[in-house]
Amino acid sequence: MHNKMETTTARLEEAEERIGELEDKVMEKEEAEKKREKKIQEYEGKIRELSDTLKRNNIRIIGIPEEEERGKGAEGVLEEIIAENFPELGKEKGIEIQEAQRTPFRRNLNRSSARHIIVKLAKYKDKEKILKAARGKRALTYKGRPIRLVTDLSFETW
Repeated sequence: MHNKMETTTARLEEAEERIGELEDKVMEKEEAEKKREKKIQEYEGKIRELSDTLKRNNIRIIGIPEEEERGKGAEGVLEEIIAENFPELGKEKGIEIQEAQRTPFRRNLNRSSARHIIVKLAKYKDKEKILKAARGKRALTYKGRPIRLVTDLSFETW
């Protein structure tokens, strides 16, 4: 009987030791997972910052109907907006547009609004001039339709 008791005690101690080792492994894995999650959040923040830095000179034009830029290009749309809403800026010859294009199609059938136009300017100061003038004027229009000019930010920053 005494022998059985010692065997049972030894087996119980061995089981407790194994459970302790498994608990330690679980704790190590949880800590590693927390570190991994923290790194992922850190990297996502850096990606967002880089994306916003790349878009630093961009302006997003909201409210221009589809196909409106045909013939004159999306660059021409911004030039017309400047001429219509900010004649004093239109007289300045320094505003240089590098490129302009519509945002890609997104399949959202519930939303009937037109895709936005993204305009990349050569200089950040030009972007700031245009946005400052837009903030100064309450309502912007393009051929009588209300529009908005906003800074272009990454999707995560929005």
